[in-house]
Amino acid sequence: MGAILALVLTLTAFGASSHGQDRYAAFVADMDTGEVLHARLADASRFPASLTKMMTLYMLFEAIERGELTLQTRMTMSREAASRPPSKLGVAAGGTVTAETAIRALVIRSANDVAAMVGEHLAGSESAFAEAMTARAMELGLTATVFRNASGLPDPNQRTTARDMARLAHALHLDFPQYFHYFNERSFRHGDRTYTNHNTLVGRVTGIDGLKTGYIRASGFNVVVTGQRDGTRLVAVVMGGATAPVRDAHAEELVEAAFSTLDARRQGVMLASLNAPRLNPIREQEILTAELSGVAAPTAMGSTEAAAPPVRVVLEDTPDLARPAAAQPAVTMDEPNLFAAAAASTIAAAPASGFTGWAVQVGAFGSEAVARARLETVLALAPELGTGRPVTEAVQRDGRTLWRARFDAIEQGTARAVCARLARLNEACFAVNQDA
Repeated sequence: MGAILALVLTLTAFGASSHGQDRYAAFVADMDTGEVLHARLADASRFPASLTKMMTLYMLFEAIERGELTLQTRMTMSREAASRPPSKLGVAAGGTVTAETAIRALVIRSANDVAAMVGEHLAGSESAFAEAMTARAMELGLTATVFRNASGLPDPNQRTTARDMARLAHALHLDFPQYFHYFNERSFRHGDRTYTNHNTLVGRVTGIDGLKTGYIRASGFNVVVTGQRDGTRLVAVVMGGATAPVRDAHAEELVEAAFSTLDARRQGVMLASLNAPRLNPIREQEILTAELSGVAAPTAMGSTEAAAPPVRVVLEDTPDLARPAAAQPAVTMDEPNLFAAAAASTIAAAPASGFTGWAVQVGAFGSEAVARARLETVLALAPELGTGRPVTEAVQRDGRTLWRARFDAIEQGTARAVCARLARLNEACFAVNQDA
C-alpha cells in the first residue's frame, strides 16, 4: 500500500445517482495548527442542511456573552416558527423555552422550530437573522457561505463548503469553550420526552466530543465532528452521505486514519532523535519512512488492521471516487492551512540531475501525489524555498517505490535556516550539499 493511507470511497457508498458527485465532500484538519490532513472537493459548493445551526448557535453564544440574554432568558415561540417542519421540539405558538433549552434543542434535537425562534428573538425576523449570520460568517473567514434561514431547511441559495464548515467548528471551539460541552451531550429531556443526539459518534468513538449533523434531500447526510487524543484536536467534515450510517462510518474512518498518522509522526520524530550513527540524511529519511510505513492492504473502505500507519501526516486525496489509490494523479492543495490562507504552488516532477548548491529534503513517501502535496505544504511554511526548484524523485527501496520530496538549488544559508526553523515545528527537513 505504500506510505499513505488512501481513503477511497466507491460511488455506491455516496450515491451513484447524478447527485453523488454533486453532494460529496470531505475535509480533515488539525485544529491546533490548521494543517490540512485530507481534502476532497473541500471548496465545492454544497447545501449545509442542519449544519447551519452551528452558525445559529455561534450567534446565540455571542449574544449571551454580550449580555443581551442569559441561559435562563425565556424566548417565545411564534406561530411562524412553530410551523417549521420536523425535526422540531414541538413547542406550541406562544410557548416559551429558556436559552439553555434552545441550545440543547439545536445541538441534540436539531429543532427547526427552535432555530427560527432564536433568529426571531435575536434579530426580529428569521430573514434578518440570516443576513446577520452571513455577515458574521464572512468575518470569521467563511467566504463561500451564504445563509438564508436559521435552520438549514431547503433554500437553493443557502450554500457552503466543507472547508467553511470546518472553519466554523474551529471558531465555535476557540471562541466559546465555555459552551462547547453542549456538543458532547448525548441526550436531553424536555417535557415528558427524552431526545437522543443525532451525532452517534459522540460517546462511541474515542475522543469525539462534538459537533453537528445535517440532512435535507438535496444535501445528503452531512456531519461535522471534532475530537481530541493525546493533546491533538481534529475537525472532520463529511458531506453528501447516502445514509446516516455510511456518513458516520466514513467520518469515523477519516478521524481514525488522521489520529493514526499523527501518532506515526510523533513516533518518527522520536526515532529520528535517538542517538545512533548518522547516515546520509536522504538515506536516513528513506529508511525511516520505510520502517514506519509497513501497513497492510486496505479494506473496501480503506481502513487497515496494521499498527504502523504512514510516517507523514497527509492523507491522500482521490480525484475520482471510483478510482483506486494507485491510479491517482498528483494532488495540488490550494490552501495547506485551514485557518490562514497561503500562496499556492503547483509542484511538478523533475529530474534529479543538473543542480548544484544545496538541497532541502523534506521527506520520502509512497506516492508522488503526496510528495508533491508535501512540497506545497513546506513551501507555505518556508516561502523562501520558492527560489529553488521543487523536485519529486522516484527511488527503489526493497522492491518498493518511494518518492523523495526536496527543493534543489538552494543557497546554503537559506537551506540551513529553513531546516532549523522546520525542526522547531517538528517538521522533517535535511539540508544536503549537492556538490559534495
